[in-house]
Amino acid sequence: MKRNNIIKSIFFAGTLVLGVSCTNLDEEVLDGVVISNTGGGTINTASLLTTAYEGLRGFETQGQMFALDEMSTDALVGPTRGGDWDDNATWRQIHVHTWAPDHNEVRNAWNTLLSQVYNCNLVIENGSASEIPQARFLRAFYYYNVIDLFGQTPYREAGSALGNDPKVWTRTEATDFVISELEAIISSLPARTSSNADFANKDAGHFLLAKLYLNKGVFTATTAAGPYTFAAADMNKVVEHVNAINSSLAADYWDNFKPANNTSPEILFSSKNVRGGAGGGIQYHWRMSMHYNQTPDGWNGFSTVAEYYNKFNPNDRRIKNADPAIIAAFGNPVGLQVGQMFKPGGTVALKDRNGNALFYTPTVTLITSGATLETAGIRMQKYIPDAANLGTPDNDYVFMRYSDALLMKAEAILRGGTGSVGTIMTDIASRSGQVASPATLDGVYLERGKELWLEGWRRNDMIRFGKFLQARELKPYISDAKYILFPIPSDALFNPNISQNPGY
Repeated sequence: MKRNNIIKSIFFAGTLVLGVSCTNLDEEVLDGVVISNTGGGTINTASLLTTAYEGLRGFETQGQMFALDEMSTDALVGPTRGGDWDDNATWRQIHVHTWAPDHNEVRNAWNTLLSQVYNCNLVIENGSASEIPQARFLRAFYYYNVIDLFGQTPYREAGSALGNDPKVWTRTEATDFVISELEAIISSLPARTSSNADFANKDAGHFLLAKLYLNKGVFTATTAAGPYTFAAADMNKVVEHVNAINSSLAADYWDNFKPANNTSPEILFSSKNVRGGAGGGIQYHWRMSMHYNQTPDGWNGFSTVAEYYNKFNPNDRRIKNADPAIIAAFGNPVGLQVGQMFKPGGTVALKDRNGNALFYTPTVTLITSGATLETAGIRMQKYIPDAANLGTPDNDYVFMRYSDALLMKAEAILRGGTGSVGTIMTDIASRSGQVASPATLDGVYLERGKELWLEGWRRNDMIRFGKFLQARELKPYISDAKYILFPIPSDALFNPNISQNPGY
């Protein structure tokens, strides 16, 4: 397969030696490491903060956090295609819930998240008054993902020696810490600008707090697989923080994913794309799926699962953007692609490398061979390629959108929070030409699946709604409860303060 990791993994032992974090809300240096400058050296905190922002690109790849969040669900599958895309069953294990503590993408996600916590800590300990709140926000975001994926979270106490093993928060303790961190700094974060959301800002802070309070019943449950209790006070916090966001929906859904998507009023937090080669950055989000003969060309890999695709009306604009400029440039609508594919202009039919019609079929199996090797599975393009710069697209990667925030508010109200869902469901569905889902929890779950496909929230949603372990297409069995959390990577267990998650 054509697989290019942007960020190299580091051994977890190194991450634990380096990964330090505050356990107090004051901004003074309280934990672990104070770097001495007596030798004349200086700490370039501006560069370190840039590195912490650049670490967000780890979410852009086809593996790591993206694979764990999406391929473990009903939305995405990585079939083995003949002798390609197997990687020792890496992708199939994620989809059917058979991963183990030595799984490479589990290890990569753990190392990436905690290495960025370390970069944030260096800024917190040595940075300026404007840098420190940004670093604390980024650390909170990285920690949120550790909590969500792994539960346990390593940290260092004040004054601990660098060579000592970090201590470990429980999932509840880590959740409480991240909430308190965000609430302490949110007034210090700058306002979001009208043309960029690629920096820590107040709206992003309110969004992340809403996400934490919405999932608090999951993150603090006695057992990871539930049952979950959603306290009315937490749901009211969700409503409060969504109401504090200063934003609006974009007029067009695809404004959020076009090359100039930084101008969308709906994006609350994003990662600035750095233009590069075909393997890097945002291009993963079409090349990992597109066929070699399409424009832009791809690696003929991942697919959307048919039962997920069938949740949509085929004419839902969120999965079928057939604007004339897109057909002229690429030949096919951007979104979820099924059926005959065409050359740019949309009239000349494409063929696969064996001379057969390039006709994508909904049916896909975990191991694909024969005549359907290159055509099995619905393909996806979440981001619109830049027709003028196919090899150097300019799209920013989106983490937080206002439509997500509105759906969180609706869900929180339906789970016991104060307020009315009002026109939220209609506002979100109508811009895609669809009838609104009902203002019920089932309706919110359905609409989140349609609105936020392949944006990294599907696993989180399925767990909160009690769907993640259920049988589904290509996984015809109920998964063991242990799969609600990913295992702690084997290397991490050298730290005696951390124990393996139950069941592994």
